[in-house]
Amino acid sequence: MTLRSIPLIVLAFIFYNIVVLLGGGADAEAILRNVIFKLPKFWALGPDGARATWSFTWGDLILLVTMLLLFVELLKSTYTASSSLVDHGLSMLVFIACGVEFLLVDKAFTSVFFLIMVATLIDVVAGYTIGIQVAKRDLSFGSPS
Repeated sequence: MTLRSIPLIVLAFIFYNIVVLLGGGADAEAILRNVIFKLPKFWALGPDGARATWSFTWGDLILLVTMLLLFVELLKSTYTASSSLVDHGLSMLVFIACGVEFLLVDKAFTSVFFLIMVATLIDVVAGYTIGIQVAKRDLSFGSPS
C-alpha cells in the first residue's frame, strides 16, 4: 500500500475532530464560529459610513480545507492503478466513520461536519464512477470500433 492509496479527505475529518473535540468548551457551534481573522472592505463604505468586515472562522477554514482535499481526491480518482482500489475502499471507510460520528457524537452534529460527510460521500461516489469510466476508456482504447 502506497501513500497514494490513502484518502486525503480523512485529513478534513481529523482536522475537524482536533478543532472541535480538543478545542475546549461544550458547544461545537461556538467553537466553529470563533473568528480566526477579520478583513475590512477596502473599497467602499456601508450606508452608515462604516467599513464592512469579512470574518473568517474555524468552520470556514475546515470547509475550505475539505473542498481542497476533495478536489485532490477527484484528481486521484482519474488514475487507474491497483492503489486506486484501495483508495476507494478506504474512502468508503472514512465515509462510514463520518456517518457514525455524526449520529453518535454531539459535537459532530453540526452543519460543518455534515458538509464534511457529504464531501466524503462525493469522494466515494465520484471515485467509483470516474474509476469505472476511466477503466472503460482504457479498455476500449485498444479495441477496434
